[in-house]
Amino acid sequence: MKFFPSVLAIITSCTLLLPAQAESAPSQWTLDGDSISLAPEPGRKDHFAMSGRSVDLILEWSVGEDGSFNSVQWIRWPMLRTIPNNTHASFNMRFKEAPEARPLIDGKTLSPGKVSQTRIDGIFSVTSSHPEGIASTRTILPASSAPAVIEIIELRNTTNRNILLSIPAWRKSQDSQPGTRGIYKVEESLLGEGEFTLAPGGKRIYTLVRAARLAEEAPYCDNPESELAARRAFLDEMRKSLVLKTPEPILDGMFQFAKIRATESIFSTRGGLMHGPGGYNKFLAAIWTNDQAEYVNPFFPFLGNMLGNESAMTCYRMFAQYMNPEFKSIPSSIIAEGDGTWNGAGDRGDQAMLAYGASRFALASGNKGWGKELLPLIDWSLEYCRRHKTPEGVVTSDSDELEGRFPSGKANLCTNILYYDALITAANLWKAIAPSSPKPEEYNREAAELKQAIKKYFEDTVEGFATYKYYETNDVLRSWICMPLVIGMDDRAEATVDALFSPRLWFGNGMLTASGTTTYWDRSALYAFRGIFAVGLQDRALPKLLDYSRERLLGKHVPYAIEAWPEANQSHLSAESGLYCRIFTEGLFGITPTGFRSFSSLPRLPKTWNKAALSNIKAFGSSFNIALERTKDGIRVLVSDMNGTSLYDQTRKEGIPHSITLP
Repeated sequence: MKFFPSVLAIITSCTLLLPAQAESAPSQWTLDGDSISLAPEPGRKDHFAMSGRSVDLILEWSVGEDGSFNSVQWIRWPMLRTIPNNTHASFNMRFKEAPEARPLIDGKTLSPGKVSQTRIDGIFSVTSSHPEGIASTRTILPASSAPAVIEIIELRNTTNRNILLSIPAWRKSQDSQPGTRGIYKVEESLLGEGEFTLAPGGKRIYTLVRAARLAEEAPYCDNPESELAARRAFLDEMRKSLVLKTPEPILDGMFQFAKIRATESIFSTRGGLMHGPGGYNKFLAAIWTNDQAEYVNPFFPFLGNMLGNESAMTCYRMFAQYMNPEFKSIPSSIIAEGDGTWNGAGDRGDQAMLAYGASRFALASGNKGWGKELLPLIDWSLEYCRRHKTPEGVVTSDSDELEGRFPSGKANLCTNILYYDALITAANLWKAIAPSSPKPEEYNREAAELKQAIKKYFEDTVEGFATYKYYETNDVLRSWICMPLVIGMDDRAEATVDALFSPRLWFGNGMLTASGTTTYWDRSALYAFRGIFAVGLQDRALPKLLDYSRERLLGKHVPYAIEAWPEANQSHLSAESGLYCRIFTEGLFGITPTGFRSFSSLPRLPKTWNKAALSNIKAFGSSFNIALERTKDGIRVLVSDMNGTSLYDQTRKEGIPHSITLP
């Protein structure tokens, strides 16, 4: 995705980790089941992303030196488009604290108080104590489907006497400049006003609502209780679906949070359900060939979230509209609810991204109808790549997903690895749909040739490591040298991992884009972890993965994987969380789709682990569990249905794949 320096001017100052500060950072938050909590810490600043179907929120919050809580709600409405209607054109406003909405206690304005605990579980809440004898809890969440952000405030009398509570009537309204659909009306309101007597231990709840709409549309019908229940129901679904259980609670916890962020950022646009990256650059009501088509869509079938799967199909259908007989490149991004495109970096390897993601999604979905529908897009994308081969047999592109921020040459490693994987998966898709077709043999033959071309073109010694160069004239280490590991190319695995975890790239809880720089993008580190597990070097990956997960979940900026630094203030983009989950589904458990009801599993248990499990997997048209167990003979793989009936139970030496077909 493309960033512009001017965006940084609107970002509030948050003290976040820089590479030089990251090594061995201690945990600051506490993991407690499905939530994380923070004890009082004056001076703390952070920002936290949440989304609903019609609204997106970045909550910029802080604790003052006096212990008081302060926040700015930066609310964006993806379907209220501004002018010009480009990829950043979501109507948005920043809402500071509203002193005029503060209640009175015995006739005096309630003081800010001091924070006693901050808690995040997919909803943000903060508890404070006030000298007037009041304990307050503020709970902030996006509405599930309405274009509103809800802030529920509970006040409790902690004294042994009655308190007179006055909650003011408060409403504020303003109109926007004209957008693509007319004037937008922004409304702030307080629900629950009145005068009340709080007995000792007594409680009272009121709500602040911030919403926006077309001026001629009916106002949002405030119902905070139902909105909180809907958000809780979504979080409960995330807790129960695709449950990871390992000996490391940090990994299980980060996985649980990653499911939330990967799935919540789906918007009900006029073009259909669209997964949006989010972040400070307002990438909303827009899809990308990397973030959506490549990163998060192949994950959704495992989670089984209906909206996630539907948004994936919306994504692929939208890109399919741009297939053409001249084989001109498909745009990198479809924006503005499907009404426009962005293609400012030319061909970034977008067709390889599409073929890779769509073929994996199609098989993992278990839906043959979707597979048939997506096959023309996959074949077209593969043919596009084929037509862009060099005499050396590798595929060219104008840039890569970093869009010119770093050099990528005429042919880069990432695009070629994605193309290789797409050929293999497309061959399996063809077998599942038309077993007698010559396509599987054709694609597998081309994949074998491409693999040899990749080795010949990209293998090299870079900065003393016998690894890969990212492009032909590349002479510095790049984090995307992890990509061959992801597809199981292990002949240079040890040296590649040496390079990835050397001080040239690894800085404590992440991976630099290139040695000698301070820029990092989480996505390459997430691919690297997955790849290192895939080639059987999980014992080298585990300590670094724990460091990374501890920092992202319990450190300075929580609780999700981030996009990048220094760009856009380490935004909690949503698709990166999907990549985090794939470290486990495709790395630890080694699940690779081979058919609509079949997959291979190449499990990789670290030597310090004897067990790991994934429960309530929804992929391949079924619901099932996978348990791994170390035995004296190797790794036991037990697949069972949701009633506990065994579907597969085999023990093999580590490094030997299991072929599993579901009934």
